[in-house]
Amino acid sequence: MATHINSPRTALRRHHADVDNSAQHLLVVDDDRDIRLLLAEQLGVAGFTVAVAGDGTAMRQELDRHAIDLVILDLNLPREDGLALCRQVRMTSTVPIIMLTARGDPIDRILGLEMGADDYVVKPFEPRELLARIRSVLRRAQALPTNLDPLDARRAVFAGWTIDFEFRQMVAPEGRVVMLSGAEFRLLRMFIEYANRTLTREQLLAMGAIRQGEGLDRAIDLQVSRLRNKFGRDGGDLIRTVRNEGYVLAAAVQLE
Repeated sequence: MATHINSPRTALRRHHADVDNSAQHLLVVDDDRDIRLLLAEQLGVAGFTVAVAGDGTAMRQELDRHAIDLVILDLNLPREDGLALCRQVRMTSTVPIIMLTARGDPIDRILGLEMGADDYVVKPFEPRELLARIRSVLRRAQALPTNLDPLDARRAVFAGWTIDFEFRQMVAPEGRVVMLSGAEFRLLRMFIEYANRTLTREQLLAMGAIRQGEGLDRAIDLQVSRLRNKFGRDGGDLIRTVRNEGYVLAAAVQLE
């Protein structure tokens, strides 16, 4: 899939000052060789170590070979598309994923997030936008608030649902696996840690429930709505609205 990036490589160089990304290893997965090489060069200028892959097979080899901190994954790949690859990665790893798409249909971006992507960027894009999103996703992945330090448990069970902290997924009472985006996983972790206690929007914001730059109350409400949808018909009963206060996970939680 051919496309182009709007800005020259100096756009990233100007934003490299005072930022040290040298310890962070990115993987760019795109079937367009020119895009792969250009992104690798530009992100290298910004201080990252960058590996590249042209398809799913090469992507898996790089993930096995290196400790990757973030994957930049093109949606439209040959043989195995980005959505399928995102889902495969998310079954075994919580590595952050930013999806690249040239499609304007919002459903493609929604599907990417549903499959477990942490963010998306629409082609053509400004390198500064991609760099800002990379840094934002890495900050969220590597600098969780202290009250979201890893729980001393591998999973949580409530109302027949099992939440796997290691693989960032849910298993429904009937055995169906439900993938979570990065934002949905963080929000659910907050609700689990404070089960049966009302969390205000202000508290959820302070704990990092949404990306920086998003609208405040409306963004929280939208994220809660998306998380409820993952529970299907159980969503409204499990994550309840407390009028004029906030939200609460209304279930007895067992940590295992």
